[in-house]
Amino acid sequence: MAKISETDLYLPVKTWLEARGFAVKAEVGAADVVARRDGEDPVIVELKTGFSLTLLQQAVARQRLSDWVYVAVPRWAGKTGWRSFKGNVGLCKRLGIGVLSVRLADGHVQAHCDPVEFRPRKSKPRKGALLREFDRREGDPNLGGTRGQVTTAYKQEMLRCAVFLLENGPCKGAEVAKATDVAQATRMMRVDHLGWFQKVATGVYGLSDAGRAIVEAREEAG
Repeated sequence: MAKISETDLYLPVKTWLEARGFAVKAEVGAADVVARRDGEDPVIVELKTGFSLTLLQQAVARQRLSDWVYVAVPRWAGKTGWRSFKGNVGLCKRLGIGVLSVRLADGHVQAHCDPVEFRPRKSKPRKGALLREFDRREGDPNLGGTRGQVTTAYKQEMLRCAVFLLENGPCKGAEVAKATDVAQATRMMRVDHLGWFQKVATGVYGLSDAGRAIVEAREEAG
């Protein structure tokens, strides 16, 4: 397969712009492509064989010259390529940069977003979930940036229930909830996502072997 170069992207992009009434020239000043149409700001396109930090930096720098800045890259291939491309389009939207893809087989150009000001829509449910997790979590048990096991507020509450059962033996869910201040203790022990609990009788729960091992290991570790 022949290696793709930035010059392979130029003629398809030039043709696409000319079809929209622009006069187009390459390598004008620091810009890869500059297009002009009467009475409008110039359109600037930066060409690259793939998304990179350098491409985004160049595009942001060109925003000093015009509000209409695009990046143009070869069209993706496969599902993995599409996921990566889609993520980069989202980033470009946030930067106010337009995105063009070029299908080199036939020169087809597709605009995936235009360079307009980005105003993200806030998600109240997601924000609420974030703040609830923050408020429920005791202390700061994790290291920022880790991809390992994360100690959540839910896991902390389950551990409090497990410690209580280790010290007191099988108990009713309501008793565990009151003693540990975990309002959802009964439901958490019944669902038992971590396999720490076992039902002893109606509404009564004790520790499983796995739960006992977890609590004892933590107590030994201090």
